[in-house]
Amino acid sequence: MISLVPSWAVYYDEFWGAIGRRNSWFIKLRYGAVAMLFVFIVSSEFLLGIRFTSTQLLALTIITCMILVYNGILQSIRIYLKCDPNKFNPLHFSLVQMILDLTALMLLVYFTGGIETPLSMLFVFHMIIGSLILPGTVIYTIAVSVIVIFVGIVFGEYINLLPHHAVVGLLPTPLYQNFKFIMAYSTVIGFVMFMSVVLANKIANQLYRIEQELVESLEQLNASEIEKQKYVMSVVHEIKTPLAALHSYLDIILQGFLGPVNEKVLSKLQRIRARSAEAILLTNDVLKISKLRLLDEITKEEIEIRDIFRTVLLKQRANIEKKKVKVHIKDNRKERTKILGDSFLLEIAFSNLISNALKYTEDEGLVEITLDEKENGVQIEICDNGVGIPGKDLVNIFNDFYRASNIRSKGYEGTGMGLSVIKHVIEKHGGTVSVQSPSRLALTNRPGTSFIIFLPT
Repeated sequence: MISLVPSWAVYYDEFWGAIGRRNSWFIKLRYGAVAMLFVFIVSSEFLLGIRFTSTQLLALTIITCMILVYNGILQSIRIYLKCDPNKFNPLHFSLVQMILDLTALMLLVYFTGGIETPLSMLFVFHMIIGSLILPGTVIYTIAVSVIVIFVGIVFGEYINLLPHHAVVGLLPTPLYQNFKFIMAYSTVIGFVMFMSVVLANKIANQLYRIEQELVESLEQLNASEIEKQKYVMSVVHEIKTPLAALHSYLDIILQGFLGPVNEKVLSKLQRIRARSAEAILLTNDVLKISKLRLLDEITKEEIEIRDIFRTVLLKQRANIEKKKVKVHIKDNRKERTKILGDSFLLEIAFSNLISNALKYTEDEGLVEITLDEKENGVQIEICDNGVGIPGKDLVNIFNDFYRASNIRSKGYEGTGMGLSVIKHVIEKHGGTVSVQSPSRLALTNRPGTSFIIFLPT
């Protein structure tokens, strides 16, 4: 098997994807061409005032049927093609299409007047199409062959070696025996075809190479991002060790194991402990999101969303009872279709959302978890009547380390990493997450927040 694949495109997925899409487009376009040919044959005498002989009608009908048949065969074969450069692949398939189409077009041109038919201009169109797909040497060979065959037919008719099939009513004066016209027309169409091949092929190759360079650059950026995440994890892990030790020593002092502590000093130590706990929480969140970003794949299993929320609420039970917050789950789904996902990662995401809802909702507040069926998925809303998020902060709320302005001013502890982790987990599952504030549970002095998540089933 002759290899038509450029050396730089053997393992280039975008190249094969582009070739496959164009092959599919040509097949669809060919059905349109068959319909146009059929309309042209049937209505040409009534609409254009031209007539075909019985020989021409028979030939045109056979050619049209032939195009329809081989197009159907090509369509059935295309789905079985493999992108293997050493076997019959989409490029060979493109070449076969090109040869079949040019053969059919050459016959159409011959039986509709040869040099007198405007259909000969379609050769230029086919040359441009072929130049976008086939390698330079192949398309140049095809272009030269088409020019030679076309000129051979034209001169064959001129010297009466081939019968001329004139279309009655198309031209007032026959041109197939006008030597000057034949020479001028053949030269012009040959030049246009060849230059179209040169320009289109060069442009196509440049575009393919630019695409490849972009893909390679993207792969390098991804590799750099992985290295960065690994570096961040190693640094943060080193920082966490002394922080954890400091936290432990503070616990020993605050619990009185080293003797009584002055109340003034005790107050300062408690503040230090709170800040060290916040620093440990921050390092844990950074490590967590770095690990998530290093995962190329997630473990997928069938999951019932409601079960995850039950697990999360069970773990949050002490906090719920302490703040006397009412938490309701409303499952409006008629069919509880399971989703494919990583239960551990989804539990992290939903746990963060519910923790936030409880943290930023005042005592005896309300949190509602609503599950609704959507087309090809499930919509989850976690809504509260807490402090809410200012409108100016909504656009940045999922960014790393970002905290809403009202949260910072009221002294709530946090790292600003939780929502970033949530967004990353949901998007890993092919879903989306958005936020609204005020929420539908808003009160006069408590606007509340609503997080809306869509997960595909």
